[in-house]
Amino acid sequence: MHQVTIKGTGQRFPVGKIICLGRNYLDHIRELGNQVPDRAVIFCKPASSIIPDGGEITIPGYSDDCHHELELALLIGTAGKQIPVAQALQHVAGYGLALDLTLRDLQAELKEKGLPWEIAKGFDTSCPLSDFTPIEQVENPNNIRLVLKVNGEIRQDGNSAQMMRSVEEIITEVSTFYTLEPGDIILTGTPAGVSRIQSGDRLEGEIEQVGSLRVSVA
Repeated sequence: MHQVTIKGTGQRFPVGKIICLGRNYLDHIRELGNQVPDRAVIFCKPASSIIPDGGEITIPGYSDDCHHELELALLIGTAGKQIPVAQALQHVAGYGLALDLTLRDLQAELKEKGLPWEIAKGFDTSCPLSDFTPIEQVENPNNIRLVLKVNGEIRQDGNSAQMMRSVEEIITEVSTFYTLEPGDIILTGTPAGVSRIQSGDRLEGEIEQVGSLRVSVA
């Protein structure tokens, strides 16, 4: 069973659901030519998709177009359902970095056929994930910089202020569909700049006040 740690506390949570938000940054929506959604685009990854800081990504042989997507991750510490916006942060234990890796070619194929595309998002090693920083150490999760470098070159450089939905609004909306439980993780979407990764690449993500994540591609 996969577990995540709150840095500096020794506190560990078994991972439950990994709930992901798509199309939450306008620039990312535009770069992929997608429509702006009326409601949150929500999908899930299995816990088996997680690899830790320093881990190695394995791109499946059935894809030739794997993209990186750097995201702010929320760790749920207190259970809740239909959580009001004003109370949303009371349910968060910490913030982390995640990469939502996407097999873009497989995703496009499945979308074209009108089929679910979770297998393009939930493959083994598709969720590199850092340890979590305690919530009280992040002043404002809705205004922090996210940067991803591939082989030392900046590919993504955004700010959570660009999100269409705030962290609080995300928690509220997600909790209308799913009961949130301790150990659940929410990925909040990615800024523009997603691109293909390949064997030998080194990925370095940093989120202001939260920390860093470094992984490589097998």
